[in-house]
Amino acid sequence: MSGAFVLLALMVLGIAGMYGVAALVRLGRAVVEVSPFLSGHTPVEHAVSRYHVRWYAVTMLFLAFDMEMVFMYPWTLVVAEEGTTAVVEMFVFLGILFAGVTYAWREGVLRWT
Repeated sequence: MSGAFVLLALMVLGIAGMYGVAALVRLGRAVVEVSPFLSGHTPVEHAVSRYHVRWYAVTMLFLAFDMEMVFMYPWTLVVAEEGTTAVVEMFVFLGILFAGVTYAWREGVLRWT
């Protein structure tokens, strides 16, 4: 039980030390003094402002294609060893992805106006 308290104390000291080092090396006392956003230009809107709902659908479409690449790269490395089953699995996966893209296209996700 005392080992857990020692680890907790080390964790608290480590976090306090990191905050202390950050306070020593920062450029100014206020975050507003330094603005790296947009190459120093003032931002037009707040960082947590609302986005148009269209961007959520575009994000989901991007993630679908991203997951395709995550699945395809290892597949290319083992397709010669696995043979026909790997090819069938990939075409089933691509069919599911194509169905999702077709649905997104039908719903108008790919229209920008």
